[in-house]
Amino acid sequence: MARSRHFNYTLTPTRLNNAKPQEKPYKITDGGGLYVLVMPRGAKTWIYQYSLDGKRSEVTIGRYPEIGVADARDRHTEYRAMVEQGSDPAAHKRADEAERKARAELKADEGQFKAFSIKWLEERLGSKSDGYRKQMRSLLDRFVWPDIGCKALDDVKPAHVLAIIEKRRDTPNTAENVRVLIQQVYNYAIQKLLVETNPALALRGVIQVPKAEHHRHLSESEIGAFWRAVGKQGAHPSTTAAVKLLMYSMCRKAEVLRAKWSEIDTDKAQWDIPPERMKSRRPHRVYLSTQALELLEVQRALTGDLEYVFPSAFRAVVPMADATLNHLFKRMDFGVAEFSPHGTRGTAATLLREHGFSRDVVELLLAHTERSQTAASYHHHELEAERRRALQYLADEIDRQAAISAAGNVVSIKAKSA
Repeated sequence: MARSRHFNYTLTPTRLNNAKPQEKPYKITDGGGLYVLVMPRGAKTWIYQYSLDGKRSEVTIGRYPEIGVADARDRHTEYRAMVEQGSDPAAHKRADEAERKARAELKADEGQFKAFSIKWLEERLGSKSDGYRKQMRSLLDRFVWPDIGCKALDDVKPAHVLAIIEKRRDTPNTAENVRVLIQQVYNYAIQKLLVETNPALALRGVIQVPKAEHHRHLSESEIGAFWRAVGKQGAHPSTTAAVKLLMYSMCRKAEVLRAKWSEIDTDKAQWDIPPERMKSRRPHRVYLSTQALELLEVQRALTGDLEYVFPSAFRAVVPMADATLNHLFKRMDFGVAEFSPHGTRGTAATLLREHGFSRDVVELLLAHTERSQTAASYHHHELEAERRRALQYLADEIDRQAAISAAGNVVSIKAKSA
């Protein structure tokens, strides 16, 4: 480490101003390794020369008179302190300049729609689930960036947004989702004082969106027909098992399909889903019924040596795709049209409420985020006995309705043959 020594500065503004250029560059020493290099064309540059780890190095401070005597000596003092601490002033300056350049480039790019919308995804959707962020980025990538991604934020006009959503008129929900997405990006840009107007705001209602339909849930008799239909599709055993666990657990499709064996404790008859995989971003515990445990025992024989309980049939290292269940539900014919995987949650919740289970228990089973402070105080492990009883009742009732449906089918066949 270099040791500080006393020295006296010698240069004055008068001497520097009077220094004339010569045929070759020459130095005017100030002291302590600080000097001014005078070039043949008259340029005068402050430079600090120092020794570090046995090697002589130098760092440029800047031009005179832009950097005066006092400022140059202040910078010299900072650099000497770095050398005394074993740090290289030249490397420090290079890092500073690279950071300034990166910030300047980021600021310049930030004014473009694509760069700013990526910033919006990171800063405004950071608390959302990975699936939701990927969905929003996919909408931007497919429908927005190709048209306005390279435009400056200020250059995007309502006509540009209109052209984007008009291309999606045949799919009005997508069109409106894209418009809202652009509107949200611009809301953030306004908050950042980058723009003053929102080009998507005036286009509300241009595309008429059909009234939303809630996911259809099944009656008790329809549950039996559905359950029997699941096993008749000729689907892969893992696909059939995933549908059944969807109903037994009352979980969302993504939560079931991404289940890992490490989350399941069959001895305790429970499945702990980590917060990062839950829509609520809170951990959720599923108490497994006897039927669910039997299903998982069979499934473990198929996939127990893999990470996922329900792996893809094409790539065992990734979970089954959402579309696999969607397609299975679409081709099932059991007397109810347009029944979706999400409808299993409403079906189970309705059945339990109609058979006397409390709203608090059902809401916990659904892992809903409660607005009520009292309800929100329940943790993922609370009301265990009631939740276990509810899910076992659900599984038993499914079996009962499936048996009734099968018996009815036998009777109807006999009646036809008679």
